[in-house]
Order: sequence, then C-alpha cells, then structure tokens
Amino acid sequence: MMNKELLVELTEARGVAGHESPVRELFKEKTQDHVDDFVQDGLGSLYGKLASSTSSGPKIMAGAHFDEVGFMVKQITKEGFIKFVTVGGWWSQVVLAQEVEILASNGKVYHGITGSKPPHVLTAEARKQPMKMEDIFIDIGAQSKEEVEEWGIRPGDMITPYIKTRRMNPDSPFLLGKAWDNRIGVAVAIELIKHYHQQEHSNELYLGSNVQEEVGLRGAKTAANMIKPDIAFALDTGTAGDTPGMTPDEADSELGKGPQIIIYDASMIPHKGLRDFVIGLCEEHDIPYQPTVIQGGGTDAGSFHQSNDGVPSLAITVPVRYLHSHTSVIHEDDYTNTIKLMKLIIDNLDESAYERIINNG
Repeated sequence: MMNKELLVELTEARGVAGHESPVRELFKEKTQDHVDDFVQDGLGSLYGKLASSTSSGPKIMAGAHFDEVGFMVKQITKEGFIKFVTVGGWWSQVVLAQEVEILASNGKVYHGITGSKPPHVLTAEARKQPMKMEDIFIDIGAQSKEEVEEWGIRPGDMITPYIKTRRMNPDSPFLLGKAWDNRIGVAVAIELIKHYHQQEHSNELYLGSNVQEEVGLRGAKTAANMIKPDIAFALDTGTAGDTPGMTPDEADSELGKGPQIIIYDASMIPHKGLRDFVIGLCEEHDIPYQPTVIQGGGTDAGSFHQSNDGVPSLAITVPVRYLHSHTSVIHEDDYTNTIKLMKLIIDNLDESAYERIINNG
C-alpha cells in the first residue's frame, strides 16, 4: 500500500544539488531503525547497509538521488530583488510566474515569485522569443538590498520550487508534486530498506541515495567508489511520452504502464546480461515494464558502471510528465510496480544468477 505521507514529506523537503542535507536527514530519520549501519561519502551520498543472512550473494547497490532541480541566489539588487543561477537543467519557459522558497543562511524560509518584464513593454519581436534566463528575477516582497540582507539571505542560498504535493483529483491515480525527480526514487529505497530489514536475503545490500545527480552524476561516482558494488541500480525517473505533441522518437513511455527499463541513454548502454535478467523477471512474473530510450539525458547508473573496475549497472525509472518543472506528475501504479520489481530482482539475484549475468555481458 502506498505511503502517501512519506511521499508528501519527501517531495516537499528542500534539497537542490549541493544543499541536500534536509532530504538526507529525512532519509536517515525514516530508515535508522531498519539498517545495520549507514555509510556516507565525502560529498554527502548516504546508504543504509543490510548484511545478508548467508553472505553468498553479490553486493548490490541501489541508489536514488537526493537532489532536485532548483536555483541558487546569485545577487541581490539594490531594490531587493533576487538574481539567481539555475542548479540543474531548466527551460526558461517553465520558470516564469512561479512560486519559490529561499532557505536563508540563518535557517528561515522566505516565499517569492519569479518575474520578468511584462509583455506590455516588450517589442513585437521580443514577444516571439523565449525569455532569457538571465532576465528572470525573484520578488520576495522586499524594498531594498539591506532589507533582504537583514532577513539573512545571502549569495549561495538555496532556492526551490514551491507547490503542495497532492492527488490531482479525488479518484485519480495521478500524483502532482514538485520533486518526483527524484524523491520517488528515494521513497523506493526507503521502502526496500524497511522490507529487507525483516526479510532474509542472500545479498549484501546498500540502499540509499546520491548527491549532485542533476549537475553531472557526481555523488554516484564517489558513492560507488566507496561501496564497491558487484551490481548497481539507479532508481530514478524518466520522461513520459503520453502528452499532446510528443512523438515516439522523443519519449516512448506512458504513465501507468509500468517502470521504465532504460535500454539506452546518453550516459550509459546498460550491461546486456543484467538487462536481460531483469526483463526476464518482468515477463516471468507479469510485472509491467517499458523498455525506454532517453537520448538526451542520463542517470546515476552512468557513473556507477564506470566506477572501480567496471560495474554491471541498470537504471529502473518511474515515468514522469513535465520533468524539471514546478508541476511534475506520476502514476501511483508505476511507483508500486517499481518497488515490486526491485524486490523481485533482489530476491532472485543470488550467486548463480550473478554468474549468469556476468557471463552474458
């Protein structure tokens, strides 16, 4: 059964790349009674360790990422407006006229809205062009730079989108939130930890989340080098293609049709043996899945597979509409089926399965 409260807490927590500590502490709070130990790398990626009951299976690493796309305070104008830099990939068209929150250096949170020149003063030619990101600012209702500084806001402070997580309509399976990318993966990791805390397994499990995925898969590099897994999975999100205007070449997945198994993306071609093992489990056990190509992006599996001496890796992702915006949407069945699939993988990935995977690379 879906834990709605957990999803609300995770998505409404604030944590852009380089500022993930609020989300990391929430993850630790939810899992500390269910792990044998925590391991944390120097950048802040955190994993719960669950030792095997037999010590015969491979060391499995399954990681989401804590960070969401957001912004950082760059400059405070003399009039009290905030200029910012983007943290992660944003398209300027979805940034305008949105609500945001600034977590000030003193720990206080301030509400703001993104603004720009109104269309009334733009030339006809300028109205045809996308707004440049550097021309967008944040209005926090201040009247001077001095007032903003008195509030404790400084360059480098984190800015996150603001939206309340909710079911889109009372009977709808669609869930709306600001940071499904990738708090839904963090939720999967938490649910797996709670399950395997009480369940016997043959693997040494490291289940957790990385930092700084949105700015170059950075935390995954250091985390994998720390853990040294035999096999690794990225628990992430992928683009849905079931909205008007999308073509199969741009995105080939639909909400509600199951987790995506990434067969190709810009960061990695997955290990053939591991890919075939997972797809075989889906077909044998009637788990819906969607083989997916994402030509313009990547996941932490792109760093996992190049760590140490090379690690067979695969990305299993929840399809999302409107990625990298304030208002992303998922289908609850894709989330629950991702958890089911990961349990199935871990339960079946014993020593003999690992050997078959390696030999089929």
